[in-house]
Amino acid sequence: MVSLLEDTRPVTEELDVLVVGGGFAGVYALERLRALGFTVKLYEAGSEAGGVWHWNQYPGARVDTEATAYQFSDERIWKEWDWSEMFPGQEELQEYFRFVVDKLELGPEISYSTRVVAARFDTSHDQWVVESRNENTGETFLTRARFFLPMLGTGSKKLIPNIAGRDTFKGNIFHTAEWPKGYDMRGKRVAVIGTGASGVQVIQSIAPQVESMTVFQRTPSMTLPMYSAKLDRAANDELRKSYPKFFEFRNQTFGGLAYDLVYKPTAEMTDEEFTEGLEKLYAEGGLQIWLGGYADLFFDVEVSNRIYRFWRDKTRGRIKDPVLAEKLVPTEPPYPFGSKRCPLEYTYYEAFNQDNVELVDVNDNRIDHIYENGIVTADGVEREFDVIVLATGFDSFTGGLCDIDIVGTNGETFGETYANGVHTFLGRATSGFPNILFVYGPQSPSAFCNGPTCAELEGDWVIDCLVSMRERDLTRIEATPEGEKEWQQHFEEVTAATIFPLADSWYMNANVPGKKRELLAYPGGLAQYLKKNQESAENGYAGFVRT
Repeated sequence: MVSLLEDTRPVTEELDVLVVGGGFAGVYALERLRALGFTVKLYEAGSEAGGVWHWNQYPGARVDTEATAYQFSDERIWKEWDWSEMFPGQEELQEYFRFVVDKLELGPEISYSTRVVAARFDTSHDQWVVESRNENTGETFLTRARFFLPMLGTGSKKLIPNIAGRDTFKGNIFHTAEWPKGYDMRGKRVAVIGTGASGVQVIQSIAPQVESMTVFQRTPSMTLPMYSAKLDRAANDELRKSYPKFFEFRNQTFGGLAYDLVYKPTAEMTDEEFTEGLEKLYAEGGLQIWLGGYADLFFDVEVSNRIYRFWRDKTRGRIKDPVLAEKLVPTEPPYPFGSKRCPLEYTYYEAFNQDNVELVDVNDNRIDHIYENGIVTADGVEREFDVIVLATGFDSFTGGLCDIDIVGTNGETFGETYANGVHTFLGRATSGFPNILFVYGPQSPSAFCNGPTCAELEGDWVIDCLVSMRERDLTRIEATPEGEKEWQQHFEEVTAATIFPLADSWYMNANVPGKKRELLAYPGGLAQYLKKNQESAENGYAGFVRT
């Protein structure tokens, strides 16, 4: 097979920067780099921009961050865009991206249905030679780019469970991120495997429509109430008055959200103050009791358990069957509250009160195999289904990156170089892969930070770095092994102080068979993370070699 570096096919484009991925990070970087005079293109595998909001079209797909925070801070956008509700659904988010692309006139710089499949670094020219495939025609082509920015997010590679007999099923089986557009669930016998964020949203949405539904649960979710207030034009106009100051505040919070953590030590609070604070946070709805609550939650298991008991007592009464209630909302916490993602819901627990909904705890009765008509559990019971929904999440943080055949100067792919654990400097770059810079990547705040906030603030650092290099006629940047070791030590010290290692979550990479169990989202908060990045930049980009 001919190496890309020896490939004689003509190069279709020669760029300063190739951005891969059309979510918040990719769209932001494209617009800013173009404005700064870089020759830049964005390649997106989907037929539209939007990232996860393009791919995840399952029933009930909805953002779990308030729309006021979950948007670009660009006045050209928010000055004209009206949200219909505080927690908009997938279709509205997709429409928002269409509006952004049209308003900023980004269309000419975006190649849709274009999947990057391979890349090699040409050391003689300090360029990446990138092979991409047109998803409509199947044709491949080459691009040369000085800088390669894979802005793939945490949900670009679906995690498909290896269940025996899956290919024998005669009905429909699909992952939530591959939901057929317009697929009608009415009157069908449905299996849902998984009770994470997407599973919760699907279950509560289709329960009233289906003939029957069996939910296969491994670990119960600690879900929080979503109160999605409707917003008319007058409400949007009122919100617009506060946006300039609000975006400044958003950038200074722990998670880049509309609220910040409460840093007062809980040990200094009376029991009444502690509970009163929880009541207020819970009444606000959304993620506030988690990412806008007591900071001690993330560092003290006893505080986590106290909050769990509060949540348990708020939630459990909604489930009529006491046996079912123990499965869905156990008396004792199955993992520390806050160490896993808290999905938002509105009728999730009520769905299990329906006669047509069954819960199977796979810890007690695992899935043995799939057969042509449905699923067989370990107890030998055959359940017939028309549809099997895989709400099984993603190979997050590195899955999308490792899916592309990117070979670094050390002759290894990302999958190979990360085989014994991820290593980056600042969550920004990995040694052996020059001129590749991440935004919202592994070992950045990613999963603990509001996506649009990080897209802008992390994106600004990357863009400023590229401008600095252009001004100095530098053509190559690479993380150093010494910088990676320094970052790893800091990362592990911060992680060890938290509750996150106590849960087998996708934050810990524990959901992906064969991968090292390690935290891959920086848990020290956005402000501390940005400070570390800024220190590097102010010291001549210490931790990197620029030549």
